Amino acid sequence: MPNDGVPNEREIARAVRRATAGKSIDAREAAGLLSARGDMLRELMTAAVRVRDAGLEAAGRPGVVTYSKKVFIPLTRLCRDRCHYCTFATTPNRLPAPFLSPDEVLDIARKGAAMGCKEALFTLGDRPEDRWDDAKEWLEAAGYDSTLEYVRAMAIRVLEETGLLPHLNPGVMSWKEMSRLKPVAPSMGMMLETTSRRLFEEKGQAHYASPDKDPAVRLRVLEDAGRLNIPFTTGLLIGIGETLEDRVESIFELRRIARTYGSIQEVIIQNFVSKDDTAMRKTPDLQVDEYLAAIATTRILMGPSMRVQAPPNLVDLDDCRSLLDAGVDDFGGISPLTPDHVNPERPWPELTALAELCASHGFTLTERLTAHPPYLSEPWLDPRLLPHVDALVGPDGLARPGARAEGLPWQEPDGGWSPAGWLSQGRTELHSEIDTVGRTTDRRSDFEDVYGDWSVLRDGQVLRESAGVVGVGDGGFSAAMKAAERDPAGLSDADALVLMTAEGSNLDALAAYADELRKQAVGDEITYIVNRNINFTNVCYTGCRFCAFAQRRTDADAYTLSLDEIGKRATEAVELGATEVCMQGGIHPDLPGTAYFDIAAEVKRVEPSLHVHAFSPMEIMNGVTRTGLSVRDFLIKAKESGVDSLPGTAAEILDDDVRWILTKGKLPTSEWIDVIRTAHDVGLPTTSTMMYGHVDHPGHWVAHLRTLANLQRETGGFTEFVPLPFVHQSSPIYLAGVARPGPSVRDNRAVHAMSRIMLHGLIDNIQCSWVKLGPETCTDVLNGGVNDLGGTLMEETISRMAGSTNGSRKSIEELEQMAALAGRPAVQRTTLYGRVSAVPA
Repeated sequence: MPNDGVPNEREIARAVRRATAGKSIDAREAAGLLSARGDMLRELMTAAVRVRDAGLEAAGRPGVVTYSKKVFIPLTRLCRDRCHYCTFATTPNRLPAPFLSPDEVLDIARKGAAMGCKEALFTLGDRPEDRWDDAKEWLEAAGYDSTLEYVRAMAIRVLEETGLLPHLNPGVMSWKEMSRLKPVAPSMGMMLETTSRRLFEEKGQAHYASPDKDPAVRLRVLEDAGRLNIPFTTGLLIGIGETLEDRVESIFELRRIARTYGSIQEVIIQNFVSKDDTAMRKTPDLQVDEYLAAIATTRILMGPSMRVQAPPNLVDLDDCRSLLDAGVDDFGGISPLTPDHVNPERPWPELTALAELCASHGFTLTERLTAHPPYLSEPWLDPRLLPHVDALVGPDGLARPGARAEGLPWQEPDGGWSPAGWLSQGRTELHSEIDTVGRTTDRRSDFEDVYGDWSVLRDGQVLRESAGVVGVGDGGFSAAMKAAERDPAGLSDADALVLMTAEGSNLDALAAYADELRKQAVGDEITYIVNRNINFTNVCYTGCRFCAFAQRRTDADAYTLSLDEIGKRATEAVELGATEVCMQGGIHPDLPGTAYFDIAAEVKRVEPSLHVHAFSPMEIMNGVTRTGLSVRDFLIKAKESGVDSLPGTAAEILDDDVRWILTKGKLPTSEWIDVIRTAHDVGLPTTSTMMYGHVDHPGHWVAHLRTLANLQRETGGFTEFVPLPFVHQSSPIYLAGVARPGPSVRDNRAVHAMSRIMLHGLIDNIQCSWVKLGPETCTDVLNGGVNDLGGTLMEETISRMAGSTNGSRKSIEELEQMAALAGRPAVQRTTLYGRVSAVPA
């Protein structure tokens, strides 16, 4: 099929036969399905119906077509985009005010609740404050930093005062912004519309001069929603000038994201309808057959488990029969109160008439909630929304017949420490025993929802690249070594990769040179710190696929320590000679954002002398999203509460392609860098780390070290670098057959040596993790550039639950013995690498 042509009849017939037979469909064949007309279209629609019906049967609701009874709340009709088909967005002079007031929002919501609605769809333009001064000034006067902050506040008001469930559709959002909004809405949405860059970049096309319609940006939003376990509605707008190939690519991209993250709860296929007073007023409406082919093709490609929606008001009521015949199983939102503000000229069908039409086709039209049934439990649903959903949901996961929305308190857990309010329901009997926590099951109870589709990851491009790079790179070693000797920290990426993949005698030479640099930088002393780890909760919903530590809050192995217990452990640490406590925990869904301040303050209260080394960038960002503070203000408050430095963990590999395979829901690289840079700027030093040997390759290691080096040149705030070998034994990503079984001895030696070389003159202290490496390999790397053994730890739950067999505590004597094996003296240090004058008995 030519790139600019339509498949011929033979190609169309072949594609339809394959679809009818349930065969996999490639892009060329998908174009054939989209081109089906006449008898071929009817055959295609029959196949789509079979797929739809099989999905409804598997979902336990055969013959049930859904809709959501809702009100539409047009929070603002101002927008920074200029889409050529839109009549929703307007200018300030045409509006009484840039935004609906809180009273206006609540008036709509209350009337809707009185009429039996259960959903409040917030629809609005993208970031109008970036284009319109009127919007910016209104927000400032009302006390909001942004449109999205106002959306959040109004969603809470609607929950508390009416009980309607918010569905948020505010356009493009960042990872941080969606994290902030997830606790106030069971679902969100944003139409992809199309992946066509031509429509975005070419003057006169539908999305020209609309920054939020960049397809790459919109795909990133869909992926971030998946990483955050947000039930998301998306879809395509068919007939705005996209090519056949564009439609194929758009459907395949939605399928890729749905399979990878499982978060796309429904796909809307919307037909273009021209409107007066728009630049596209002369563009013809999408033809019915073309529309039905797009619906049927989407249904077949997305599969039986996907809900496929078509708006019932953009066709005549009789044509809704054809929508059902093409594979639709949802009609979206229908309001008894408010019009379709995006298409106000197209009234909603009368529900009784639509129900009768469905019945004539053998279907029961049934009301659902904002999120479809599979998405009404953790981790998809934030626990703060459970009471609101429980008040309206029926046993089948759809709307409970007769249920009425009524206001319920929405509890923001940011008002101080209340352990009884957020302690897990699992194991809480942890007191002063150091090694109490263990795993009693082989996986957490929500394994599939948290981690996603492993089969998609097994086919990932990163893995294929990894297999071709690890263990190669002997050529050019001599030249690369000479470059390193001239300027260690100024190595080119190409030379660094050659050295990073050195083997045999070349690796020995590399390690020896790294050790010379170590001696120049810090001398022969091997340092260590007496410290204690306090992992205050193992409840987490981030979805890191490498982590065997995290639990669902109701799992038998879940635990959360009280403030009193944390204080007791700090006191025990001091009694055992510790100068530092390192505190990190899971991202507990009920953890107040202010809890981090309370934890630090409690340790300082009971043991003012302890250095509080606490809270990874992921935890900081969790606190930021929960409190609404800026990163800077949160870190300043943390410092005032007693935090003295931050662990630079949650870095893993600072490459988002690797990160998303490895961690799914963790903060993006840019956010990690922002937290670290800001911490250094407010006077909080941090460590730096890299976890390697999983789905990465040596090129990623070089790039990671380069990122750290550049950041250190800018801020000077890193105290040490800690390479962390991947511990695979109990790691979900390894058990699923996705990750490698950790780094080899060669990898460990090369990474530690190259860390010393590439960070020379920037980060003086290179640490090895005895927990992950063991004594023998620690000796190897101590002779290859490393000068620090880390801490005595006393308690290290995370590595042990992942399968490490190297213990959870080392005495001072054991650490000194490890140093002696390397032929060097051991010296106790402080967190910031000062010397401790008296070693505890």
